Amino acid sequence: MRAIDVVRPTRYRRPRLRGVVTHDLPLKIAALLIAVLFWIAAAQNAAPRTVTRAFDGRVPVDRPDVPPAYVLRATLGDVGVTLRGPEPAVGKVAVGDLRATVDLTGVDPSRAEPQNAPVRVTVADASVSVVDVSPPTVALRFERIVSQPFGVQTKLANSPPQGSHAGDASVTPTQVHVTGPESNVSQIAAVLATVRFGDSANDITQTSPVVAVDAAGNPIDGLTIEPSVVIVSVPVLPTATTRTVPIVYVLRGTVAPGYAITSVATDPPAVTMKGEPEILSALDRLETAVVDVSGINATRTTRVAILLPQGVSLLKVSDALVTVNVAPVSGSRVFQPAVQVSGLAANLVADSEPPSVTVTLAGAVPALNALGVADVLATVDASGKGPGTYVFDVSVRAPSNATVQTVQPPRVTVTIRSR
Repeated sequence: MRAIDVVRPTRYRRPRLRGVVTHDLPLKIAALLIAVLFWIAAAQNAAPRTVTRAFDGRVPVDRPDVPPAYVLRATLGDVGVTLRGPEPAVGKVAVGDLRATVDLTGVDPSRAEPQNAPVRVTVADASVSVVDVSPPTVALRFERIVSQPFGVQTKLANSPPQGSHAGDASVTPTQVHVTGPESNVSQIAAVLATVRFGDSANDITQTSPVVAVDAAGNPIDGLTIEPSVVIVSVPVLPTATTRTVPIVYVLRGTVAPGYAITSVATDPPAVTMKGEPEILSALDRLETAVVDVSGINATRTTRVAILLPQGVSLLKVSDALVTVNVAPVSGSRVFQPAVQVSGLAANLVADSEPPSVTVTLAGAVPALNALGVADVLATVDASGKGPGTYVFDVSVRAPSNATVQTVQPPRVTVTIRSR
């Protein structure tokens, strides 16, 4: 009998998860690290995204270099910008990386009216560009810088001590030069140096800053004064021994015929004198030495002495300048020129009735006195007329320094006949 082989069924074996994970673990870890490194390298080598973004802030506009002899009259303010570039670079831009400047190309500083100039903005990072500026322009106005001399005036901040008064102040130097925008310089009403008296009745000498003020007494800004400081000296005088009186001129002689004195001025108009109180109380004026005006026919200024009584002197020794203004006297003069007939044909002659006219001229007497009858022409125009009797208007021509007032008679009768 044959033996029968019996086949036993195999049992199913479940895979072990731990074995799957740990099988070749070092090799798997190495492969994972290599994959991560490749991913990082790929991410770094990829081109960043380009973005266009408004900058979160305002950029102040730098003041431009102003042409010589001009000053810029404008508030530049700030601008907003829109940037374009790689997203990381755009995100890193700060206000300090941006610079806004004014392009003065085509701007004429000599023009008085405002002019619009473009604003240019640059970025420190060359990979980032500016695609928009708002506002794109700024209004500029330039003004010419001028320099002008001014005399320095003294301003007393307070009064001297009781029983005294201030004498004539002196300033060194007497003039300063003021430089600044033309509109500011034109507002200057005075240039002042201020001094203050102390408690004692002593003469003062102080250094004082110079200030330019307008008509209301307000200081004017934006000016340069050279020198900026002056030396002011003011004598402090006892009130009882000084007195200020006007200067009175004394004239002698007669001006040239046909001229008259229109006005007379003295410089200074008044002076301060000192002396004994009883002498000063009797004086209400001081006279100049005699000024001779004989025969003058134009304005004349003469330096003469101021006459002082015994026991009287001037605080500030000086002569007087006496200016005598002379002008021609206006008047009239009568002339009787013969009537001349013009425009006659060569074969004709003419007679006028009356043969002359009376012409009255007005003007300066010296100019009228210098005229002769030949300087005044009386004519009638007989152009195109033949023999006969006609009435013509008389035309009078006089020198330019005289005016025709009247012509009598204004018309004449002219008889034209053949030769």
